[in-house]
Amino acid sequence: MQNKVRKAVFPAAGLGTRFLPATKAMPKEMLPLVDKPLIQYGVEEAMHSGMNNIIIVTGRGKSAIEDHFDVSFELEHLLETRGKKDLLAQVRGISDMIDVSYVRQKEALGLGHAVLRAKELVGPESFAVVLSDDVIDAEIPCLRQLLDIHEFYGASVVALMEVDGPEISSYGVVDADPVAHNGLGGRLYRVHNLVEKPKASEAPSNLAIIGRYILTPDIFNSIESIPPGSGGEIQLTDALKHLLRQKPIYGLKFEGKRYDAGDKLGFLKATVEFALKRHDLGGPFRDYLKSQTI
Repeated sequence: MQNKVRKAVFPAAGLGTRFLPATKAMPKEMLPLVDKPLIQYGVEEAMHSGMNNIIIVTGRGKSAIEDHFDVSFELEHLLETRGKKDLLAQVRGISDMIDVSYVRQKEALGLGHAVLRAKELVGPESFAVVLSDDVIDAEIPCLRQLLDIHEFYGASVVALMEVDGPEISSYGVVDADPVAHNGLGGRLYRVHNLVEKPKASEAPSNLAIIGRYILTPDIFNSIESIPPGSGGEIQLTDALKHLLRQKPIYGLKFEGKRYDAGDKLGFLKATVEFALKRHDLGGPFRDYLKSQTI
């Protein structure tokens, strides 16, 4: 029980410049993937993994996120009086599903800094970090897969995926050796080093870190101990390297499909594939796509 994780931190203070002009007045985390905002997919993943305490690190212009997870009395009253019970249940489910706390990141000083802003709300316990740009479709939630490793080893765990070619330079990359663990078929690794956005020719492996982490509270001391990195930002990868000097870190090649919804093409792919899986949309949408001759 000492390794049970109850809290998930969602850094959400970024400006979303890759989606301008759409994100000029709307948080990128609120971009709709079919009919739910990106951040809700991550929140539901945390909830289905056993975490119901959500900490969202926000910034200026992010009030729409708070409104989304708050109670909307006027909307609920309207739906109730019109007898739209299914929609009412969906709206109430959003505000009832979790307990949400908010903390501000006044300046965009990097992912490490965003995580550090949650220190007081997290307290002296292990916690998850979820980047809502990364939407993961998995039979067993990605966070739950990481939690199983954390609960066994009591150490920090990062989610890994194989990335080949020049794209590897967009990720944090691990130097790691496989670890034998029942039922994982060579998907678990002991991390020896981490490199942030290496050149493809200099990457230590093809194992890239994606936006799911289970971190022990020691990470806060590491974040506070490192100097700013590239662009004057405090990088979480640098803090993990610092933590690695004192504590083990594991990486897991998760089972599931990850979509980079922070990228326009990735967002479009996710929209199409999630829509096709919907029982209410999949058939008509598939017929529509087949009818297109472009």
